Amino acid sequence: MALKVEDIEDPSKYRQILSISYNNLIDFVLDYLRRKSGLMIFFWSVCIIFFGIALTIRIDILGYYPLKNILLHSMLGLVIFPILIIPLHEVLHIIPFFLAGAKDIRVGMNLKQYIFYVTAHRHVATSGQFKVVALIPFILVTLVLLFLILFLPGLWKWSLSVLLFVHTTMCAGDFALLNFYWLNRRKKIYTWDDADEKMAYFYEEI
Repeated sequence: MALKVEDIEDPSKYRQILSISYNNLIDFVLDYLRRKSGLMIFFWSVCIIFFGIALTIRIDILGYYPLKNILLHSMLGLVIFPILIIPLHEVLHIIPFFLAGAKDIRVGMNLKQYIFYVTAHRHVATSGQFKVVALIPFILVTLVLLFLILFLPGLWKWSLSVLLFVHTTMCAGDFALLNFYWLNRRKKIYTWDDADEKMAYFYEEI
C-alpha cells in the first residue's frame, strides 16, 4: 500500500533529514555536484566523453561544409534544439510519476536559477521511484541521440552531438539529487513535495 504524507510525518517511524525550498534549488544542486562519489565521477566522465565526441565530429567536418552551414548547425545544437527538448525532458519525468500513481503532477520553472522541474504534489515517492523519475530523461534522450549521431550525415552529427553534450549538462540537477541518494544509500529514504509551498521534503525510515 502506498504511503501517504500523514504516514511519513509519524515521528515514531520516520525522521526528516532534509528540506529544500524550490527557491534554493541551485544551491543544493551545486553542493551535491561537488560532493565526491562514484556517481559524480560517472556524470563528469560522461560530460567529458560527449564533449570529446562533439569536438571530434567538429574537426572531421572542417573544410567539407560552408562556414555558414556549420554556424547554423552550431546554433541548432547550442540553442534551438536544447530549448525544444525541454518539454520532452519534462514529459519523460512525468511518465514515471504518473505510472507510480501520482495524482497532482505539476511542471514549473525558476528562471532566476535557470531551472525547470516536475513535481508530484503530496505524492510520497520511494528511493526506487525517485531514481527512475530522475534517470529516465537522461537514459532515453542519450540513447536516441547516440543512434541519430551514428546514422545521420555530417552536419547533423555535429548539431546533435552538441545537443547530446548540452542535454547531459541539463541533467545536472537530476544527478545532484541522485548523488544525495547515493551518499545516503544505507538509509531507506522517502520524499514528497508541497508544490503549493514550493518545498521538497526527505525522510528516512527509523
